[in-house]
Amino acid sequence: MASTTRIPKAELTGIYGALVKRISRKMLGDVPEPVEVAWHNRKVVNLSFSLSRKVEKWDRCDKSLKSLAHMAVASLVGCGFCLDLGYFQAKNEGLDLAKAREVPRWRTSEVFTPLERDAMEYAEAMTQTPPTVTDELSARLLEALGPAALVELTSFIGLANFATRSNVAWGMGSQGFSAACGLEPLARPSRELRPTA
Repeated sequence: MASTTRIPKAELTGIYGALVKRISRKMLGDVPEPVEVAWHNRKVVNLSFSLSRKVEKWDRCDKSLKSLAHMAVASLVGCGFCLDLGYFQAKNEGLDLAKAREVPRWRTSEVFTPLERDAMEYAEAMTQTPPTVTDELSARLLEALGPAALVELTSFIGLANFATRSNVAWGMGSQGFSAACGLEPLARPSRELRPTA
């Protein structure tokens, strides 16, 4: 199920490359294609890994809320790799798989709470060009989450945009992580038009 990337994948070499391959295969079953493409520029790889480690330590906003927001960004941008990996990670992190599966059609699905819907709406509003975040939506999230968690959610969504847009530009598609562990296919997006500016 691997995709053809716009930038050729690089061989992960040296001790660091061997370590990345071993850890990736242990955690995911395979080396993620974005890592293989980014390997052409080790400073980019190092930044991505460093950011990932630091973001994992953020704990002011609920992990499942951030996961749903990231998948909403991936769905809107069209990053099949991120959707697939997000669904796979939801399973491995014990998050609600019924909700993760439904993210592509979150507006019409009945499995989400009002707070989860607001977080995904916020993620999409931040992702629009130009962003379409409203004062009302921000106020609802601020009241529900508090300032520290909303700052964290906002920053997390910004980083999700960095990852999804890079992956789409590189030509990444689904790598089949979720299929490899027997998860149901992701829901198809509804035909409903997404809001624009």
